[in-house]
Amino acid sequence: MRRFIQLLLIISVFFGFISLSQAQEFPSKPIKIIVPFGPGGIADLTARTVAQKMSELMGQGVIVENRPGAGGIAAAEAVVKSDPDGYTLLLMSNANAISVGLFNKLPFDTLRDLTPISTLGYFDIAIIVSSQSPFNTMNDLLAFSKANPGKLNLGSINIGSTQNLAAELFKTQTHLDMQVIPFNGTAAVITAVRGGQIDVATEILGPIVPQVNSKAVRILAVTGAKRSPFYPDIPTAKELGIKEFTASSWNALAAPAKTPEPIIMKLNNAIVTALKSPDVKARLSELYMDPQSSSPEDAKKFLSQEINRWSKIIQQANIAKQ
Repeated sequence: MRRFIQLLLIISVFFGFISLSQAQEFPSKPIKIIVPFGPGGIADLTARTVAQKMSELMGQGVIVENRPGAGGIAAAEAVVKSDPDGYTLLLMSNANAISVGLFNKLPFDTLRDLTPISTLGYFDIAIIVSSQSPFNTMNDLLAFSKANPGKLNLGSINIGSTQNLAAELFKTQTHLDMQVIPFNGTAAVITAVRGGQIDVATEILGPIVPQVNSKAVRILAVTGAKRSPFYPDIPTAKELGIKEFTASSWNALAAPAKTPEPIIMKLNNAIVTALKSPDVKARLSELYMDPQSSSPEDAKKFLSQEINRWSKIIQQANIAKQ
């Protein structure tokens, strides 16, 4: 028994030395971030902005590989199956949390097989109406819906998206009878709002800013935990009395499980430093993103909370699993 314990200690020390050696050498070659969205979108631009600064800080190239489709599952699976050495990372988003409750079966366990490194930031979701709408305030909209059950149409992009689930959460938390209407993309949602085919919509703030600034649509509320730094005069839904209604979109970076902790901490340090950089902050502000880093522990806790939260919303909305 004593010899067995001694052997275990020797093995532990041996692999500890290997991990330390790997961490000291890391990175010795380019790092790849797999992005589960196409090029040119907000997630892609966020990843490229952070990657460029990480490259400067770590002295190695940090490249972005776009792998869109399949609800982000293919991209996540590619990272899960890669070597746990810190050289293949995943740009995570709400989709990774939502997919756990939306799909009958995933080819991996999100919490077990991925190690979150840090959050990158958050995107506000806005509740919008046409500038010609009779609803000038959230109270106007809620009063109409209460007096006219089933007559209010609430639009969003496709079923299972963050915007769609935010709409379902809004419906649940207001306890009102309204129809949630899904559309194929943001452009279609905006067209429907402006044309009066729907009364109100939920959409991520960034893509609708030109419509807001041109006064084609107006924001009744944002759905984050606090007011948007980009529209500080717009109240949150919580401030307006919908106390349990908070929803926002987010991005984070993750590595395969079993990536050595020293490597995770090196990556975390690079991300934290990058997000503090004035030029990175300025670029992300142009995307209407609120940059916020975290520790790996807090990122994992946040991911777990998001999985539980969105799974409950999917169940409450009676959305069929795919």
